[in-house]
Amino acid sequence: MLLFLLAYLGGILTILSPCILPVLPFVFARADRPFLRNGLPLLAGMAITFAGVATLAAVGGGWAVAANSAGRWIAIVLLAGFALLLIFPQMAERAMRPLVGLGERLSTKGNEDRIGGALLLGVATGLLWAPCAGPILGIILTGAALSGASAATAGLLLAYALGAATSLALALLVGGRMFAAMKRSIGAGEGVRKVLGVLILIGVATIALGLDTRVLARLSTAQTFGFEHRIAQLLGMQEEELGTKTGGMLPVEGPLPSLDGAVLWINSPPLTREQLRGKVVLIDFWTYSCINCIRSIPYTKAWSARYKDQGLVVIGVHAPEFAFERDAVNVRKAVRDFGIRYPVALDNNLAIWRAFDNRYWPAHYLVDAQGRIRYHHFGEGHTDETEQAIRALLAEKGAKLGATARVAASGAGAAADFASIRSPETYVGSSRGRSFASPGGLRAGVNDYRLPPSFKLNDWAFDGRWKVEPQRSIVQSAGGKIAFQFRARDLHLVLGSSTGRPVRFRVLLDGKAPGSDHGMDIDATGFGQVSEQRLYQLVRQKNAAQERLFTIEFLEPGAEAYAFTFG
Repeated sequence: MLLFLLAYLGGILTILSPCILPVLPFVFARADRPFLRNGLPLLAGMAITFAGVATLAAVGGGWAVAANSAGRWIAIVLLAGFALLLIFPQMAERAMRPLVGLGERLSTKGNEDRIGGALLLGVATGLLWAPCAGPILGIILTGAALSGASAATAGLLLAYALGAATSLALALLVGGRMFAAMKRSIGAGEGVRKVLGVLILIGVATIALGLDTRVLARLSTAQTFGFEHRIAQLLGMQEEELGTKTGGMLPVEGPLPSLDGAVLWINSPPLTREQLRGKVVLIDFWTYSCINCIRSIPYTKAWSARYKDQGLVVIGVHAPEFAFERDAVNVRKAVRDFGIRYPVALDNNLAIWRAFDNRYWPAHYLVDAQGRIRYHHFGEGHTDETEQAIRALLAEKGAKLGATARVAASGAGAAADFASIRSPETYVGSSRGRSFASPGGLRAGVNDYRLPPSFKLNDWAFDGRWKVEPQRSIVQSAGGKIAFQFRARDLHLVLGSSTGRPVRFRVLLDGKAPGSDHGMDIDATGFGQVSEQRLYQLVRQKNAAQERLFTIEFLEPGAEAYAFTFG
């Protein structure tokens, strides 16, 4: 119930965000009509359609993304026709096109109180509605992507949509009284209809050009992010801080869940809770292309080596995010490349992930000798605190402790320069792509793209022919490019080859070879190649992190891009 309450509150907050602005004219266009027969069906259609489409899109169905893209354009035409009829009532008699004719029937006086017309307009609005992905909606969509389609997923998204519909209903009721007062005082009924028609056209144009997600969503983050984050903390969905304080006795958080469900174990036979009794156990949820996990691995390796003889067992639970991370060959190679010697369980079906009710990469759970979870930490960082918790539980079972562990981290595993990072993790696929700047927007399927004339911070774009799928995008011809305006010390990109053959590429910074700012996977001239599916470090700036335009050009087709991360 707390999850549904959180989703509902997050939806209510949507009205405070600028990205709701393009939708408001669609709602207010019927504010002068009875609420139960017009406003309520419109909002219901909008909420149900958004919840259904978002559920399908969240679980990564490429066909659902393509169908929604087509549906959005149908809705754009329908609502544009509706707007024109509000502005030019005389057009109704001459309207011949089917969609405009439908708009005429929806807006004609004789039909203005029909529930079906309002419901259809609500469905069209729901197809266009792209609410801001703040912390609350982000939690819901991440859970949906990991857990798959389910009644719970659809219910949470519906709760979010109903929250937004609730706040819009209040605005609609207030707006209806305001419009009625205007009509009585100045006879402005026809003028109000025309103004609303113009605003609907502006809203349709804003959504058609992608400005609602590319511009307004960025503004919206500042409006509601902090408040949403605080609500999520109060309801236990996010950490109050990056770590849990270890002063005093570590609390008992519950029993160690089952480790059954792994499809394969590396460096060890399968381990059970019974076998681990009497040991202090550190469970590390990770996935091999996650930069936050990569920067945490040097610490888990060091703790395993330092405290193994004192009774610590480290278990890495590899919970994949991308499809290629389910490949046991890829995971074995990653374990070998990272120098991991402790047991690793391949949790390809996310059975252990769900048993822990986990939602984060990386996540550390510390279990005492009696099989009870006594400490957890989500995300990278607070490593001193985690080590102190390890030492505290080892001391409880009588282990004699010496010096703390020594950690050696280099390359992509080196600690991030968090103070300089101004660019977020960015996915290069249709299901979670944000801030895409190529003209025409990001579209599922094979399409030609070009770079925009200018970039703002955190804009990214394609050039050339690309096939866009929910989790990845694949370059279809030589010379295809990705550009990203970023600010951070390090830039990483998860890449692979769809053909199984190496793909050569070249990186430029501000149109020039990177020189001393090259990452470990390219040389000073910017050349490198995609030889396997993994995270590639492409930029490490030697001086203070600056805002730069990153460009990668693929010299052969077949490269697949998944996500940018920064450090």
